[in-house]
Amino acid sequence: MDVSYLKAFYESYDEEARFSRRSSSVEFLTTVRYINRYLRPGMSLLEVGAGTGRYSRHYAAQGYAVDAVELVEHNIDVFREKMTPDMNLRVRQGNACDLSMFEDGRFDITLLLGPLYHLFSMEDKRRAVSEALRVTRPGGLLYVAFIMNDATILSWGLQQGHLAEGLKNGLITEDFHCASVPEMLFDMSTLQEIETLMAEFPLEQRHLVASNGMSCHFGDTLDAADDELFRAWLAYHFHTCERRELLGYSSHLLYIGAKL
Repeated sequence: MDVSYLKAFYESYDEEARFSRRSSSVEFLTTVRYINRYLRPGMSLLEVGAGTGRYSRHYAAQGYAVDAVELVEHNIDVFREKMTPDMNLRVRQGNACDLSMFEDGRFDITLLLGPLYHLFSMEDKRRAVSEALRVTRPGGLLYVAFIMNDATILSWGLQQGHLAEGLKNGLITEDFHCASVPEMLFDMSTLQEIETLMAEFPLEQRHLVASNGMSCHFGDTLDAADDELFRAWLAYHFHTCERRELLGYSSHLLYIGAKL
């Protein structure tokens, strides 16, 4: 698996600032909300593809034992700079497709919140999910994040003006699916593709969540909103983020399943 494009991207991209805007924070707030729904004192967490460690540090700061795996050295450097000595947190360099440094069934909750954004073959996707599931205890929770195809058509295709060009050069297929190629940097999925993939594994589906919902399409409006309006939007988002008819229009989708 060629990861040179991925390293080059994250060395020039400020991953740590990804949730700094009010509109982009919706994804973080939603994911944390659904983790907290099942998290109990004493549980152990693993974050695979941890980036600069926003989720790992969030839970380590609350006293949870957290392990993190990240592929890109630059992200790990930023991650370690942000850690504090009181955190029960270990970060190592590694690949989501090979978690052999961990034994079977070690973790209560496993977060796979980034790797499937950058895996372009079904073989690699299956391997990453399989490895994350292997290290999760029976009855434990697996959280898997995806980037949605139709939201990308709206944002990158329409709002950023690439739709016609993408159709011409094959980056968007005739049936309006973004091509699964490293040139796109990110792999986009449909709801059907996600459900088909995850149905292959011994999991009881708990939730399908539009992590940021329509927030990704109204960024300027939300960033300019006052506190009262933003709180009202969050209430609407949390109320509707599992509505099936809205899932595809969120740029990020979160699958949550319990290991059988």
